[in-house]
Amino acid sequence: MGGGFRVLHLVRPFLSFLPEVQSADRKIPFREKVIYTVIALFIFLVCSQLPLYGIHSTTGADPFYWMRVILASNRGTVMELGITPIVTSGLVMQLLAGSKIIEVDNNVREDRALLNGAQKLLGILIAIGEAVAYVLSGMYGSVGQLGVGNAILIIIQLCFAGIIVICLDELLQKGYGLGSGISLFIATNICENIIWKAFSPTTINSGRGAEFEGAVIALFHLLITRTDKVRALREAFYRQNLPNVTNLLATVLIFLIVIYFQGFRVVLPVRSKNARGQQGSYPIKLFYTSNMPIILQSALVSNLYFISQLLHRKYSGNFFVNLLGKWKESEYGGQSVPVGGIAYYITAPSSLADMAANPFHALFYLVFMLSACALFSKTWIEVSGSSAKDVAKQLKEQQMVMPGHRESNLQKELNRYIPTAAAFGGICIGALTVLADFMGAIGSGTGILLAVTIIYQYFETFEKERASELGFFGF
Repeated sequence: MGGGFRVLHLVRPFLSFLPEVQSADRKIPFREKVIYTVIALFIFLVCSQLPLYGIHSTTGADPFYWMRVILASNRGTVMELGITPIVTSGLVMQLLAGSKIIEVDNNVREDRALLNGAQKLLGILIAIGEAVAYVLSGMYGSVGQLGVGNAILIIIQLCFAGIIVICLDELLQKGYGLGSGISLFIATNICENIIWKAFSPTTINSGRGAEFEGAVIALFHLLITRTDKVRALREAFYRQNLPNVTNLLATVLIFLIVIYFQGFRVVLPVRSKNARGQQGSYPIKLFYTSNMPIILQSALVSNLYFISQLLHRKYSGNFFVNLLGKWKESEYGGQSVPVGGIAYYITAPSSLADMAANPFHALFYLVFMLSACALFSKTWIEVSGSSAKDVAKQLKEQQMVMPGHRESNLQKELNRYIPTAAAFGGICIGALTVLADFMGAIGSGTGILLAVTIIYQYFETFEKERASELGFFGF
């Protein structure tokens, strides 16, 4: 046993205390899986609307505004932490295992259980750490105002919600539901945000009188109440600071483009060495690493925003702090926006007028997004076990070969496609995100990309499950 195993063995004493969902001991029918998935989603949505008990206030700028989309969190509710603990612990364990700091043999059942336990334990510790940090940083009012009892109560609520998310994700991952909890919650959060911005009945006064927040409702309201219909249409399509019809159309267009790109793939023929005549195929998609590059890029940017905001609040006169990012409070929406430094340049321009006024900002953002997504995509295939070397090893273990190629040439042949698909797919994902941001699509380019890729994955899982069920019954 290597030194790496001893690190994992430290988790063993905690396994009996960690909450666990037992693996399914039978084949779960498709209809039952759908029910479990809907129940998990319902619990998550209830937690997203359940206000935290004991908080003093949540007014003022939201330092996590930029992270809410990818972390499926909702301010001032039990789901304040969202999926942060589980995503962070998953990424840390994946990187440790991928870089061989922790040695894990996925063929050994005990190793898999220990890795799963370590990930869960780390997730709970991160939830506790973040809950304490939120309360101490004064996000819900100062600790003096809250009182020790309320402060402890808020921490307990946030930790309990973190454990619920971990259990819901495990429930779906262990075969009771469809897909993964993380993906389901991210996609739901983004779609909810887009639908709200399109149909929100809330009225907001931004200096032009009371207006509806929802783009579609505002369109009908303006057409009914204004006598000049052409001007009303122009305002509904191009109004500033609030969702407009152009934003909504841009969102639909990006959805369609991403779905179109999902179909791009190279199919490599493979056949079994043992069973003669048994042909198969190994598809390599353009989006080989799916939405991982955008999740990693968003996590990096969100953390940089958070650190930059905290530093700017305390040391706004420092040159290096201003180099990292200058912030000011937005008049609409109650969040801080970057107006200088690195944080400003890695943020999408707010409109086409902003792009024309600051072309260097738009160019820098474009180059940053494309290179970051390509780099993260290339790195991810190495640490997640989906590189050409890993795929060649898996095919060899399954006794599969490529017709017309020697077995020793399998990795070389896969190397022609996989790294290119990863890098180019990452660039395409980055380009689509930039296009969505430049067009002002609702829910940000990152959000839309995540939502579409996750929904598409669910559609594929859904079809696969239905096909296997029909085949199972002999139809």
